[in-house]
Amino acid sequence: MSLRAKIFAYWMKNRPKSLSATKIIAIAFAAIIFLGACLLNLPVASRSGESSGFLTALFTATSATCVTGLVVQDTWLQWSGFGQCVILLLIQVGGLGFMSAATLLVFLLRKRIGLKQRLVMAQALSISDMDGIVRLQKTVLVGSFLVEGIGVLILFARFLPEYGLGNALRWSVFHSVSAFCNAGFDIFGVLQPDAGLILFQSDPVVLLTLCCLIVIGGLGFLVWQEVQQKRSFRRLSVYARLVLLTTFALIVVGWIILCLLEWDNPRTLGPMSVGDKLLNGLFQSVTLRTAGFASIDQAGLTEGGKAVSIVWMLIGGSSGSTAGGLKTVSFVVLILFMAARARGRESVCVFRRTIPQGQVLDAMTIGIILIFLAIFGGIFISSTSDVSVTDGVFEAVSALATVGLTAGATRVMSVPAKLLIILYMYFGRVGVLTISLGFLAGNRAEERYRYAETKLLIG
Repeated sequence: MSLRAKIFAYWMKNRPKSLSATKIIAIAFAAIIFLGACLLNLPVASRSGESSGFLTALFTATSATCVTGLVVQDTWLQWSGFGQCVILLLIQVGGLGFMSAATLLVFLLRKRIGLKQRLVMAQALSISDMDGIVRLQKTVLVGSFLVEGIGVLILFARFLPEYGLGNALRWSVFHSVSAFCNAGFDIFGVLQPDAGLILFQSDPVVLLTLCCLIVIGGLGFLVWQEVQQKRSFRRLSVYARLVLLTTFALIVVGWIILCLLEWDNPRTLGPMSVGDKLLNGLFQSVTLRTAGFASIDQAGLTEGGKAVSIVWMLIGGSSGSTAGGLKTVSFVVLILFMAARARGRESVCVFRRTIPQGQVLDAMTIGIILIFLAIFGGIFISSTSDVSVTDGVFEAVSALATVGLTAGATRVMSVPAKLLIILYMYFGRVGVLTISLGFLAGNRAEERYRYAETKLLIG
């Protein structure tokens, strides 16, 4: 018997009889990343006609599928038209979730969707209730393509007069999808390598269009559906109201703080006019919500600007969206919890509703995990590469929150540091909680006894 036949026989004998929805999602994302890496590793995917090397291909495929945007080479200079198409497809599948792509195929073939598929859909969209999940999935698909299409039309109209039909069509499609999926990849390297959106920092049409795409993509699919159906802020659920208010507050507060910190910085906003300073301060605040486009040099940020950027990246977008991070509502829950405990209260309330203690603990768990991983990642990167601790933490948080901004550390990191960033991007997209529940807590032991309580001195 051949080795391949032995491996197949072993798999058939020892394969898992049933996979949970969380395991299916985690394994599917890993499979998509591996397939994308294999395609990008082909010589035809590189502009030079030579293979990029598997590590570069794996890093790029992970960044695209996990809609992060970190790159080790300029996307235009490194990848051919074929390679860019692969990256764009990975961004779209990764941003909407592989179940959205699979569901689109099911819709086109007019097949029925079973209970197992509905469960996986709900898990992929970060929703606990399967009621109306197929209708929501249709809203996700139609809404996503509609918003991306509007973005394409606006960007196409902007690029056409100055850059011609070919560039206008290619750039508008690629950047509309990349912005809506919060991926942060750009192909403006044809104009100036590694310049990115710095070339358009005085262009309100490009920057504001991308801002709108980023925000809409980061709100979450469930919020879309509620806004579409209820069309009144007061009629929205507590969750949807929290998402909208928190998103608005983070954008405005981030805009104000970043403008104050960077207003006279000669490496970022300093040389710009007042209008451009306000425009790029707003864009920086929005892109920190896990988008990853850069209209100013991130390495030139002040230490205060980098600190604020790290916090905003860590918060991220909203659940069930194309964004990553801790998530807006989880952040609010933590703030409300701290405020309640500071006043000696045990219950956490918002809009005259009490938040279950289990959800408060979930938010705390995710927050602690992300902070620990960010600190560990920063120390690991700075100790294995010629990078400061601040820039190492910046890079680690950017990967964990699937943002894609870099202060210049990505291309000078060691191989071990790059492998860590690959793992962080995967964890950030699939979800730390999803992975832990799917692989570690699949068979929870019943709590059959409890030890006697003891009191400690806290604080």
